[in-house]
Amino acid sequence: MMPLPSCDTPPPVYLLPGWLNSDPEHWQSRWERQLGHVRIEQADWAWPRRGDWMARLDEVLLTDKRLAQTPAVLVAHSLGCQLVAAWAAHSQHTGRVRGALLVAPPDTEREDMPPQLHNWRPIRRPRLPFPAIAVVSCDDPYCAPERAGQMAADWGARLVMAGPRGHLNTESGLGDWPEGQALLATLCGETR
Repeated sequence: MMPLPSCDTPPPVYLLPGWLNSDPEHWQSRWERQLGHVRIEQADWAWPRRGDWMARLDEVLLTDKRLAQTPAVLVAHSLGCQLVAAWAAHSQHTGRVRGALLVAPPDTEREDMPPQLHNWRPIRRPRLPFPAIAVVSCDDPYCAPERAGQMAADWGARLVMAGPRGHLNTESGLGDWPEGQALLATLCGETR
């Protein structure tokens, strides 16, 4: 894994929710309210188009002038993980990202995925150009742990097995998810 770039100020943190967005009790929403992290809003949460979501991520990262000095950390859940992988394989602005926390990547190549997600095939698998941590549950209904582990390996992400936690969402009962905050602190280069 590549070493983290050093920075004197904490990096901006951007939240990338998955399909249908993160509800108010989701750990991403809690982090947004409590820690001031910024959610990247998408024009269409119900019918996500990969190209549109990638363009929106590029737009936000290019508009934030702080990122020229202090690259951001991306915190992705579910389809947001596939967004990070697809964006990183395509964008010329990956230097604006310091690292990524990828939580519960879904297997969008499964036959039982809803038709709204079919344009997220094939899964982009090039190695990410920045450090990443992938957090995977052993009983995620949207991705077998073996498939998630292979995605993490392809992306060059450190794999963290979270045990039987479902899709690592509101239904998983994570609350503020302090374990996730500790992983994020690792990517931010902080020692909490």
